[in-house]
Amino acid sequence: MTDRREAEQAGTWGLRSRPGPARPLWPSLALSALAAALGLPASGLPEVEVRGVTHNADWIEPGDLFVAIRGARFDGHAFVPRAAQRGAVAVLGEGWSGAQPPELPYLTVPHARQALADAAAVLAGFPSRTLKVVGVTGTDGKTTTTWLTRWLLRAAGVRTGMISSVGYELPDGELRQFPAHFTTPEAPQVQATLREMVQAGAGAAVLEASSHGLALDRVRGVAWDVGIWTHLSSEHLEFHGTLENYFAHKRRLIERSPFAVLNADDPWTAQLRGLAPLETTYSAEGQHADWQAQEIREGAGGLHFRVSSPAGEFGATLPMIGRFNVANALAALAAAHHLGAAPTQLQAGLASFQGVPGRMQEVREEVSGGAPGPRVIIDSAHTPVSLEHTLRTLRRVTPGRLWVVIGSAGGRRDPYKRGPLGEVAARFADLAVFTEADHRETPLEEILREMERGARAAGQGNFVSIGDRAEAIRHVVLEAAPGDTVVIANKGVETTLERGGRALPWSDLGQVRAALRARAGRSG
Repeated sequence: MTDRREAEQAGTWGLRSRPGPARPLWPSLALSALAAALGLPASGLPEVEVRGVTHNADWIEPGDLFVAIRGARFDGHAFVPRAAQRGAVAVLGEGWSGAQPPELPYLTVPHARQALADAAAVLAGFPSRTLKVVGVTGTDGKTTTTWLTRWLLRAAGVRTGMISSVGYELPDGELRQFPAHFTTPEAPQVQATLREMVQAGAGAAVLEASSHGLALDRVRGVAWDVGIWTHLSSEHLEFHGTLENYFAHKRRLIERSPFAVLNADDPWTAQLRGLAPLETTYSAEGQHADWQAQEIREGAGGLHFRVSSPAGEFGATLPMIGRFNVANALAALAAAHHLGAAPTQLQAGLASFQGVPGRMQEVREEVSGGAPGPRVIIDSAHTPVSLEHTLRTLRRVTPGRLWVVIGSAGGRRDPYKRGPLGEVAARFADLAVFTEADHRETPLEEILREMERGARAAGQGNFVSIGDRAEAIRHVVLEAAPGDTVVIANKGVETTLERGGRALPWSDLGQVRAALRARAGRSG
């Protein structure tokens, strides 16, 4: 089976116009009208109706437009017969090169991925143009800032939808999942979900915009109103090649936004100043900025600080641990205020925030009998910077020892962070357990050796490697003492664990709960 992420990047793995239902949300459009909307010649095209668009032949339904994308290793044109068999009415691509003419009408475009996004926006009726849309990008902090912004807008009375790596929401607030895990889903899914938000009465939407989503034009066609920049550190270099390329792709969000919210504490922000027509800055570390946090106090129950801003000065309470979340809160406050939220609404919204699943999520498992167990935290930290933030934060509020379970991805995912992850885990935790985290086709032993090497290079020996993630979680939960804190890092709320070519059903939360029950049974 072809590795899904590789094939997706090459253009052979795509998503249907919307998650789940067989019929698309948007009305059909004549092929000639769609061609004209894309700036293509419309004369001579058959009178057929286009009902949806996708670049995966296996997702084709009768009436769909198939976009054939040429990637580094695969050519979507090879799947045209499959698309025709499933009912595609036309093909869009960068030029037919086969000996035989295609069996479907063929529309030639300069850039197939861009055309996929443009066609999706046209068919969906450009739903983002009727919404106030906030985009959030950066290496760390994207998800929390996305959830905070959507929460603050709702607290201000704005019906708001959301697309994030944890899932997506319509204005009803119910968290839903796409059929595959992406921080930013494919362009047809983005447009279909935005249209669904509009139909549900939304006035705003907050989107987590990943570097892949920006580089692969998944969010092309989205009319941004606000672009938030959180922070940049080394990540996804297996895809972008260099840190500069990674930055350049993320920068697209700021370039396309009429109003930018920029982190003055991030050195890369200097290269973002002036890209947007209007901008504001924020700082949680004492830098000169429009939005500043002062008198920051952190306790086991949350964060307290004073905000100095264009909206005035006011006290703020955020029921989250982690001083780094003050910066995320400032970014969300600035964006929500720009879209009309009053200071009193910002205060109330921040104080009532309910957190993000898989982000510093404490497991409160009720188990009968037995002695009390350790405090267990599930967190999605998977970069050296984010893991250090997590461990430093918990160190300040942990009376006992601090444990961490951490792995690193395989395949083409950034191999350069494996050693640094091992170093950070061993330096900032009392005991570190190295384990699997989607090692894919890369031998797990190779990944574990690199993490061990990083820990030893830092002069640390407080680690052990347990390859099976379930066994690693069980080990720390059973061995940790009451008063200790256990961090289960990497996966957060992800629902699969990739071993070789298999994607297995998975839940860190489920494994933790099972281990806590086993601990209670043992002590009982």
